Amino acid sequence: MPTDRLLDDAARVADALLELQTRVNAQVDATLRELLPEVRRGLGVAPGPDVDLADLVNARITGLSVVVTPAAVATVVPLSAESVATTREARRAVTAIVTGADDRLAVIAGPCSVHDPAAALEYAAFLGRMRARHGADLEILMRTYTEKPRTEVDWKGFAYDPFLDGSSRISVGLVATRMLMSRITALGVPVAAEPLNALTPQYVDGLVTYNGVGARNVTDQTARERVSGFSSVVGFKNSPEGSIDVAVQAVLTARAGHQFLGVDRHGVSAQLSTTGNETGHVILRGGKDGPNHSAAHIAATKRALAARGLPEVVVVDASHGNSRKDHRRQADVVHDLAGQLVAGERAIRGVMLESNLVAGRQDLDRRHPETLEYGVSVTDACVDLETTEQLLAELAEASRVRRGA
Repeated sequence: MPTDRLLDDAARVADALLELQTRVNAQVDATLRELLPEVRRGLGVAPGPDVDLADLVNARITGLSVVVTPAAVATVVPLSAESVATTREARRAVTAIVTGADDRLAVIAGPCSVHDPAAALEYAAFLGRMRARHGADLEILMRTYTEKPRTEVDWKGFAYDPFLDGSSRISVGLVATRMLMSRITALGVPVAAEPLNALTPQYVDGLVTYNGVGARNVTDQTARERVSGFSSVVGFKNSPEGSIDVAVQAVLTARAGHQFLGVDRHGVSAQLSTTGNETGHVILRGGKDGPNHSAAHIAATKRALAARGLPEVVVVDASHGNSRKDHRRQADVVHDLAGQLVAGERAIRGVMLESNLVAGRQDLDRRHPETLEYGVSVTDACVDLETTEQLLAELAEASRVRRGA
């Protein structure tokens, strides 16, 4: 599939599946209309009165559309053997890094958000070269974030508005996300994501090596419970205000088993039972009072984890609050972390970088998305490939020294 046709092919797949799902839903409705009266009679329940609920139900819903299901998408967008091998091997590697069995450093690098499949695949090819160069010291994953949490109102991400024009063709975005992650992992590059709800992770089931729960969702108990059943490695960022305690609480919650309401691969409500996710750990991303990547902050986080009986495992996000939202300062954060690694700090198991083909960011005009500059972020500002290459080399050297020690 040519890169520039990915969205067109995703739209074609989505349209076919939506037509099928409309027929399936009609059959379900017909079956329920046929069988529910019999169930009601068997239970001795009299028919309800004919009452008007127009102002009580869906009073603020302006539309309700059919959506493709995870099971249907997985059937028509199957995973290749190369893609499956990439995810399986990377999950084992990152799990080993988090648990201490592998003394390398995990690095999650990539765009703040994916908005252009062609640029994303070009970036993936770059990371493939970096993986080949630094594989002895680093396990490099690509940020492939297609959902974006917003503080107020803005573009919600590629999965929700893949054409960047406000059309919000979510089914196309979900299909395109699976296609894109399949292409990236088939190149031998494992991917990381940020899950924002209960359903979207199932569309990329078997593709994601690392899921990071973001600062805005870390206090959500339902999010904590959901990732307790994830097959991927999971991390929790400290809150936007800088609270590490909420991330520690999230790790405790995710490591336990739970029973909760969710959805199955057909999008149907289901009761889920989980074992707990032993890979859960804290991600330091800074807060309103400034960065929290220093040796003193790492030591404080280790004490907080130890006090709750948790492994002293930390991943540091070089962007966001740690860079004071200035993408150029990510280099300062990496330099500090490299120094800590060289000094023998073992708790730091991973680093996150916001990086793209071209440095900086640009505003998205949803009336004219065709005017966007290629390879430039439409959300947070990122460093460019040259800077990323330098930062990866610095982290690899620091990891090598720590491993030698």
